[in-house]
Amino acid sequence: MAIIDYLKDRRIAALIAVVVLLGALDYVYGVHFGIEFAGGTQIPITFQSAITPAQMNQLISILQQRLSTFGLKQVTVQGVGNTQAIIQVPSVSANDISSTIAVIESQGLFQGVVNGRVAIDGSSLISGSVGASPPVVSGNNVTWEVTFYVTQQGAEQFAKVAFGQANKPLYMFLDRPTGAIVLINSSILTAGAAASGITVSQQAALGAATGAVVVGNSTIPIEVMNPGATNWKVLYAYFQKNAGKYRQVILANTTPSFITSNLTALNYTVVRETTANMTPVISQSSNLTSGAVLQYTVESWPAVGLLSAPVLNAGVTNGSISQSYLINGAAPSTLSLSQKIAYATQQTTLIQSVLNGGALPVHVIVGTPTILQPTLGSSFERISIIALILAIIAVSIVIAIRYRKAFLIAPIILTTLAELFIIFSIIGLIGSIDLAAIAGMIAVIGTGVDAQIIISDEVLNMHKDSTMKLRLSSAFYVVYADAFLLTVAMLPLFFSTSLVTVIGFSESTIIGALLGAFVTRPSYGAILGRHYAGAKNA
Repeated sequence: MAIIDYLKDRRIAALIAVVVLLGALDYVYGVHFGIEFAGGTQIPITFQSAITPAQMNQLISILQQRLSTFGLKQVTVQGVGNTQAIIQVPSVSANDISSTIAVIESQGLFQGVVNGRVAIDGSSLISGSVGASPPVVSGNNVTWEVTFYVTQQGAEQFAKVAFGQANKPLYMFLDRPTGAIVLINSSILTAGAAASGITVSQQAALGAATGAVVVGNSTIPIEVMNPGATNWKVLYAYFQKNAGKYRQVILANTTPSFITSNLTALNYTVVRETTANMTPVISQSSNLTSGAVLQYTVESWPAVGLLSAPVLNAGVTNGSISQSYLINGAAPSTLSLSQKIAYATQQTTLIQSVLNGGALPVHVIVGTPTILQPTLGSSFERISIIALILAIIAVSIVIAIRYRKAFLIAPIILTTLAELFIIFSIIGLIGSIDLAAIAGMIAVIGTGVDAQIIISDEVLNMHKDSTMKLRLSSAFYVVYADAFLLTVAMLPLFFSTSLVTVIGFSESTIIGALLGAFVTRPSYGAILGRHYAGAKNA
């Protein structure tokens, strides 16, 4: 039978199409390898205070879940004593490491505040309900949003606090600082309003910023520095007086070095933020209860963890209960369109990762990252690939000898190689290929052999009163059942938050089982069916 006759079969053509598509994606985006093969980065973290063994286990589980959600599939977190931990991630890219550190540093405490009262917090979030939408581009503006659901108790608490607060902002914070003072330049304070085309006085901007950071009896003092730091002596006296009350000072990274030196000498921890993060985004609206009086609202302020501040409409302030919520925002107007899209994507991924992971049991301080050299390297990659190929060849020869059909060798080798290539590409594109993933691929060869034997038995032992279609249907009933059971068995491991280091094994096994059932095994069956049906008819 000519090769073209085989290619006419849609099952065989589908397998070839998948291989070609993934090959193109591999060429464009590249395949990512884990720490053992390509090296990575080690990030030390120190806890603000000693923690118990139970808290250590909780912290490790949360960080593994956060970083895995963020896209770093192979991540290890190891505790060192009761005050430190070491995190290893399979990446040495400066951007990846910067984003990873942002995920680690986030305490994960979510609060929704209305009129100075906490209406909702992270304890009310329903696990697994956090979802992110793709960035929305409208002209030159790019917006982002993250949705989530809360428990019935959380929804009732929100309805109680929001009752009668129509047209008031809902300030949504993630890791609102405590024990901190904000030192902001006067020009930065009003820059967020100016960027939106609003002219606001320094006093009005300060009033809006101060009102946004009040929660109960707690607030974040905001001290304004004049251009050229002409009022530094007055500010220094304030910081000196409050050195025992507050621990941190949040300021722009453009602040003169002598000021940060003075603050460090007073035993403050200086937190440097970019100008963009330090700039409160201010909007204005008419106060419906006061006619023409304008009110100003801080919509977002990354330096203090303010993600967004949607205005409450009358429909949610009349005591009605809702369990769905939305955090949204816009990329800074100073960025290019491509940068805005990248910014929005990073924001949603970061917030989703932190909210999914939950709050850390203790505040962490990130140390200096160090580069890890690969423990196995490229030579082990080649050895692993050679071992996989030899295993396929050995299995193919054994099956050929068993059935005494040399024709079986080529279909078995080709379909199994195609299956491994697809698994290899999918995991390498969406995550990283580590030892666990390689182990899963080896396991797939074994399960694949079972399926090939079943299909071969049905085709080669076909009785005269049977049709090829009937025999293949009988074989695939068993193949589908095996794939289903294997997938179900691997799902608990795939969704495990405490065994992230071996998720690659479950990924390989599940992908292999599904591919085998719906792509590669049907192709193998089609090849055998066409060959032996043609031989019988001849």
